[in-house]
Order: sequence, then C-alpha cells, then structure tokens
Amino acid sequence: MLDYDLHCHSTVSDGLLSPTDLVARAAERGVKILALTDHDDLGGLTEAAQAAARHEMQLINGVEISVSWRSHTVHIVGLHINPADAALQAGLQSIRAGRGTRAELMADSLARAGIGGALEGAYRYATNPGIIGRTHFARFLVERGHAKDVRSVFKNYLVKGKPGYVAHQWATLADAIQWIQGSGGIAVLAHPGRYTAGRKPMGRTTLRELLAEFAELGGRGIEVVSGSHTPPQYAEFARYATEFGLLSSCGSDFHGPGESYRDLGRLPDLPLECKPIWQAWETTQH
Repeated sequence: MLDYDLHCHSTVSDGLLSPTDLVARAAERGVKILALTDHDDLGGLTEAAQAAARHEMQLINGVEISVSWRSHTVHIVGLHINPADAALQAGLQSIRAGRGTRAELMADSLARAGIGGALEGAYRYATNPGIIGRTHFARFLVERGHAKDVRSVFKNYLVKGKPGYVAHQWATLADAIQWIQGSGGIAVLAHPGRYTAGRKPMGRTTLRELLAEFAELGGRGIEVVSGSHTPPQYAEFARYATEFGLLSSCGSDFHGPGESYRDLGRLPDLPLECKPIWQAWETTQH
C-alpha cells in the first residue's frame, strides 16, 4: 500500500470530515504524505497543516480546480501550490462566484421533476456555502429516499439529460494550469477514468486530445491510481503517462466514510513503469 494520498476533500468543499479529522483519519491509516485538494477553495489548508504537524505527517498544499474543456467538465489538481498567490486566489474566487447561481438552477430543475426544497436541503449539507455543489444535492436526494447512496444518485439525477443537471462554464484548462504553475505548483489531471461523453466513457481519441493539450499547456501529471479507477485502468493510464511524458499521481478522492470508492491509506502501489509525481518536488528539494 502507498503511504501517499494526493487527492482528498474536507468540509471546506464537499467532504464529510473537517480538515483536522481528515488528517487524523489519514494518519490512523498509515498515510505519511497527504495533499488536501478541496474543490476551488484553499480555506482548509492552514488547519490541515497544523493537524499534520501534530501527527508528524507531511501536508501538501493542494486544490482541485473545476474546468470546462470543450463540452466536458474535467478536474485539475494542483499540488505544492502557494495558497497566498494572488492570481490563484482570484481565479478560484471567480469559480466560486458562479456556484450559487448554478445551485438555484439545479433546484429549479429538480422542482420541475417534482422534488421540492432541494436548494435549502443542499445548503444544509454545505459546511462552506460558497462551495455548494452536486454532492450536497446528492446527499439531500439520498435523505429524501430518491437513491440508496450518493454514488447511486448520479445514475438518475444531476447528470446530463437527467433532473437537476445544469450546464456550467468553469475555468478554462489554460487558466487552471497557469494559476497552479504561477503559484509554484504542479498540475495533475484528476481521475481521467471518470470523464464521460453523455453516459459513456470519454472516447480514447478525445482523451488523447485532452492529454495532448494538457501537456502542451504545462500539465505535469496524471492520476494513474485513483479511488474510482479499476486495476485495468491503472495499467491504461500508466501507458498514457508514458505516451505523453507525464508523471504519475495517486489519490483516493476521499470524501467521507461510506461515500468514497476507497478510504484514505488504502491505495495500491503505482505500476512499476510509472515515474511518481513526487519526483518533481523531491528533485527540487535536494
């Protein structure tokens, strides 16, 4: 098992645990190097760093940036960012500003499908109202009995062609990578196996075009081992890493007990041929 986990979420975005509790859970499960990568917000990093110091764990400052690429929403993780960087802060603020409007439209869509009270219900689950998102609506829908768990929600709601879905323009791929790089960070394409075209996985041609553009713009890594990837996908994305000259990252994408594909500290090793993402910062530290 890897002692790195470079993708997880706290209550500052759509996780269930506070930064302090998240770090404690990671420490209990043997994680030595943890990146907190909340969606479009840096507000949990100071608390997480203080908790990590108590547990003698290395905390890497991170973020997960929402990006619109062609007709797809993709996510770019920034590792070793500088949270004080003004351009990064301004960029993330611009993304957060649109979330409230989208939430209202999502609630309207659900209301038209006969599900009322969704906006208030979703906000009850949002510890940080500025990062209201689909996961908060999903928890409300589970509460109301429309699905058995959060993952099941996305089969019938909140996705393209289903009630609660609202198209939204996030950051551009170029901007996200520029904000990360400008703050001294490393840009990583998150969970590439999760991207879809409608209900089907993103086609290989489109994924290659995304990877080519990502690398050309300065992206450095790809999540090969992700909580939502299968073992065959580990091998598939290891091949893409080699093909596009990218370093390989790993992360559980942990949101909370009972909601995540994998728990913290439960990631298998990267495939042998991978060049780990941590080579990028270990090289600069020596």
